[in-house]
Amino acid sequence: MAITDKIYVKNHRQISSQLETNIPKGAFKGATLDILFQGDGMQKLDGATRDRVLDFAEDFLDCDCQSNPYCGCPERKFMRYLLELREGGLGPDAIVDVMTDDYMVYAYSGDVLSFLDNSVRTLEAVEELANVEGDDSAEALARRKKHSLSG
Repeated sequence: MAITDKIYVKNHRQISSQLETNIPKGAFKGATLDILFQGDGMQKLDGATRDRVLDFAEDFLDCDCQSNPYCGCPERKFMRYLLELREGGLGPDAIVDVMTDDYMVYAYSGDVLSFLDNSVRTLEAVEELANVEGDDSAEALARRKKHSLSG
């Protein structure tokens, strides 16, 4: 299961009430994206919520793919965002706090830790494969990224 399947809308019941319809708790669920980013849903949200939803849309849903937002780009951008927060020195609890402040979404810190651990393991595999293939630049890049995530 991808980390984006474990990203939830904070106060989703309050948002559902403002929108006068039920929305799924998952931030990257198709129905959530449809309700929040199509039609007149945005006008029903209070100012603070609307601002965060617009920030989320601008940062993760902005791509030129024909099937946007169902193209996978939002999920990849969000994973990159999480990795950049980690590279900035934040731990799982702080990452959850920042994503909640930035976008009104949250995850369990254990899920974030698992994602980060899997990312490091993937980079270890890339580093080893690059070594076997003799690709020194790819090996060095994977090593640098691994160390920046490991802390």
